[in-house]
Amino acid sequence: MSQLRATKPGLLVCTVACVCIFLYLRDPAPEEPTEPTYPSAVECGFYPDELCSALFEGKEAAPQIAKFCRVPHGSQILAHLHTPGNCSRVSRKARFITGPLSAEEANFSLAYIVTTPEDLDVFVRLLRAIYMPQNVYCIQVDKKAPKKYTSAVQTLANCFENIFISSKGGRVTRTGFTRLQADVTCMKDLVRSRFQWNYVINLCGHDFPIKTNKEIIRYIRSKWADRNITPGVTHPPNVTPKTRAHRPEFAPEGSSHGLPHGRYKDEPPHNLTIYSGSTYYALTRKFVEFVLTDIRARDLLQWCRNAQSPERLYWVTLNRLKDAPGATPDAGWEGDIRAIKWRSEEGSVHDGCKGRYVRESCVYGPGDLSWIVRSPSLFANKVDSTAPLVATCLERRHRLRALRQAEVPAEPHWRFPQESDFNTNWGR
Repeated sequence: MSQLRATKPGLLVCTVACVCIFLYLRDPAPEEPTEPTYPSAVECGFYPDELCSALFEGKEAAPQIAKFCRVPHGSQILAHLHTPGNCSRVSRKARFITGPLSAEEANFSLAYIVTTPEDLDVFVRLLRAIYMPQNVYCIQVDKKAPKKYTSAVQTLANCFENIFISSKGGRVTRTGFTRLQADVTCMKDLVRSRFQWNYVINLCGHDFPIKTNKEIIRYIRSKWADRNITPGVTHPPNVTPKTRAHRPEFAPEGSSHGLPHGRYKDEPPHNLTIYSGSTYYALTRKFVEFVLTDIRARDLLQWCRNAQSPERLYWVTLNRLKDAPGATPDAGWEGDIRAIKWRSEEGSVHDGCKGRYVRESCVYGPGDLSWIVRSPSLFANKVDSTAPLVATCLERRHRLRALRQAEVPAEPHWRFPQESDFNTNWGR
């Protein structure tokens, strides 16, 4: 009992300190009472926008208060996904945007290929952030995923005519030929679908959009104008360690190696020059149709079965063919698709990972948010369930920006609930 009494003053001091930090983060409002409510100092759910605003602005105390802040794990919509049958309820409760936000967006549709992550809540957050009814979505689900997970994804897909699961379910891996083949399969499904689309973008389940749908369209149309985005360079015959370290994005995950080796079991077909680049791209529809029908593309796909990290060779190599639709034969690393903090670039490109490094790249923490929103990239990687406040802040900012850019009135269920006032600058 004496030890318990001795700890009480310490707990009181800690609580008061947390409240003081919280008050420091808030924008002063004279008309509001200065007496804080203690639950809001420990429950993020009461004031996510205030804390998110401070994190986006890079306020020094914000990451510290975030440590004391509890974010409920798991979206409320997940319960509805396990009880199929009421699609209107699913779309409302999940707060999906169910109408085009502008004529510009309605007339320029995007297709997405999305590899699902292990965490269902992370996937739902990503999907509702990128979802627009004029777009179309091919979802890749690993055949070894739990039945409950697969069933929930299928329930969600069944509620939207423009969302479907890839026709050939199989193993979905991060790297290797199965990763490449899964994208090709989705492209076949997308081309055969009744939806018309202009570009296809592929994402992994740990990506999250930084830019809105309108901003992504404007970036593509203004910077690329019917050209493909496949960052990469000529594949040298002998890759030096220095070259590997320069672009760590292109190191196979879980491996200490960098770009695939330039020596192959068989010579590339049609005397193709092999390039190495990113797994991730933005491709025109005409280029996708070319990939699915051109003999060089089909032969290269078969050749890739025996190549190391073929998903990093295939797209960039075909996009350097001068006669390919939308080709960029002289391009290099251009294309701001994903914002990634690499361990090897700490101190030069970024100020360090505030979350944790996994396979040499940063899984973002709350302290990384100010860096993310300043990035010119379209998507941030990696966002996962170990730091739920990161996804919460990003999706609330993203939705606020999208609705502010809208040229149509917002439906009530499109808005996320707000529990308090906040600095709205980060939503612009």
